[in-house]
Amino acid sequence: MKVAALYDIHGNLPALDAVLAEVPGDAEIVFGGDVFAGPMPAETLTRARELGSRAHFLVGNADREEAPAEEPGLARYHWVQAHLSPNDRSWIDSWPQTLTLDVDGLGSTLFCHGSPRSDVEAITAVTSKDRLSELLKDVNERMVVCGHTHHQFDRRLDDVRIVNAGSVGLAYEGRRGAYWALLGPDVELRRTAYDADAAAAVVRATTYPDPEEKIEHWLAPPSAEEAAEVFEQQALAEAR
Repeated sequence: MKVAALYDIHGNLPALDAVLAEVPGDAEIVFGGDVFAGPMPAETLTRARELGSRAHFLVGNADREEAPAEEPGLARYHWVQAHLSPNDRSWIDSWPQTLTLDVDGLGSTLFCHGSPRSDVEAITAVTSKDRLSELLKDVNERMVVCGHTHHQFDRRLDDVRIVNAGSVGLAYEGRRGAYWALLGPDVELRRTAYDADAAAAVVRATTYPDPEEKIEHWLAPPSAEEAAEVFEQQALAEAR
């Protein structure tokens, strides 16, 4: 099978719609976590449901029902939760942390959000071999697809290939767009253009708390190098 890996949508429905228009009709779709937490949560979940059985879902750290301690995250958390139905919440709670699929040309492929063992552990383009070896020590698959750090990469550790699909809805790539990966028979790291200015106007017309911070990342995203360094330093600090 072919698989479209769509990660870190963060409730950005215009970005998701643009990507879905480019996903081949014969591809399965893996939603790799952090699907709905953003300015259009219910609408994003509705669109994902419409894909039926070809769609597979992983839980991300932002999908789990945990309230952050500080603002503006706390206000956004309550706003998003208010837009989810009980059926939505029950469905989200059923999403697994990992998924393994047999992908054409790539074989058994493990999909996870952060690392294979935790949806909050970061793998970046600059993660050291020692730390990466620890994160992957219990993995049997030779292909791992992750997200969480919102920047694409394709790297190897010995005989394991690790791909970050990037972020559909909140990419840190130094360039506007929705970033994702198409797998089978090889790996294509893809960028899909969408109208971020129009998406920003839609969000500004809602009651989503403090929208400008999110919109700024859509319109002037940080670079992949900046994102990798920030996430890596956070991961090293947490490990101490």
